[in-house]
Amino acid sequence: MTITRRTSLALPGALLAAPAVVSSAGAQADWRPGQQMRIVVPAAPAGTTDIMARMLSPHLQARFGTPVVVENRSGGGGTIGTLEVLRAPADGLTLLSGNIGPQSIAYSLFRNLQYRPEQLQPVGNMIRGPNVLLLHPSIPATTVPEFVAHLKRNPGRLAYGSSGVGQSPHLSGVWFNQLTGTEATHVPFRGAGPLMIDLIAGNVQFSFDNLTTSVQQIRAGQVRALAVTSADRSAQMPELPALRETMPELANYDVSTWFGMFAAAGIPPAALRTLNAEINALLNTEETRARFAQMGGVAMPGSPEDFARFVQAEIVKWRGVIQREGLQIDVS
Repeated sequence: MTITRRTSLALPGALLAAPAVVSSAGAQADWRPGQQMRIVVPAAPAGTTDIMARMLSPHLQARFGTPVVVENRSGGGGTIGTLEVLRAPADGLTLLSGNIGPQSIAYSLFRNLQYRPEQLQPVGNMIRGPNVLLLHPSIPATTVPEFVAHLKRNPGRLAYGSSGVGQSPHLSGVWFNQLTGTEATHVPFRGAGPLMIDLIAGNVQFSFDNLTTSVQQIRAGQVRALAVTSADRSAQMPELPALRETMPELANYDVSTWFGMFAAAGIPPAALRTLNAEINALLNTEETRARFAQMGGVAMPGSPEDFARFVQAEIVKWRGVIQREGLQIDVS
């Protein structure tokens, strides 16, 4: 893949349209799969995308009485797994555990993307949370200004990892370096799990990662957290400042990541309605609320229409960020 800086980008020709579907509120389970379902995860195991699939899978299996398998198809910033879902029949038996990267950022970032927003049907949002700036403990910095000063003393010598090209942690790092005038080498991984292993080992010196998947390592002292990327502090770790609090250069910095379920466009309305209702039912359980609180995330229940409008707004937002950065990437 190659990265070039451009003053203008070829923008997506069409935005995600919110289809006219029945709200999941009060929906009856008038659709049942009748055979094995699968949830495709376009990332490696252990990240939030994978966790959401593995939380939903047993819930659907118990409700429908049929197997629901989880398949990890990582690579290409989440685009390989997305294409796998689009090759399957639009019958409700195949879901995509999607996220901000391949389902919003990718449309403007990747020049040679092989799918469009209108090919995917948002089924239900699940969780939202910030990314977090993490350092290997060997880095001599305990605040963001100290870390920026360290980067400026070592231009281009530090490597930062992300869960994949085109994912929000990647763009979090791009925007951070641009605003602070720093340089670092981006090292993409096939998911948050492999990234965390190499960060703890010191093979990369810092990273931006989902708070939802890095809380355990932060609390264990295996990595040092400096700040969250969202506009406000996280209720789960209020001791961490928001990046935009820490330096004037970062005053406009605001990144939140999200994860939800998608299907191929054309899914039967009854299947869409039933699957959305089951996602909302899972989000409303005490067990899920406790798990999300532990992860540092917030549940995002709603209808397919709600999720479609949200995704459309995210596509527009990240198009603007990428256009200002002048970034384009070829993914193969």
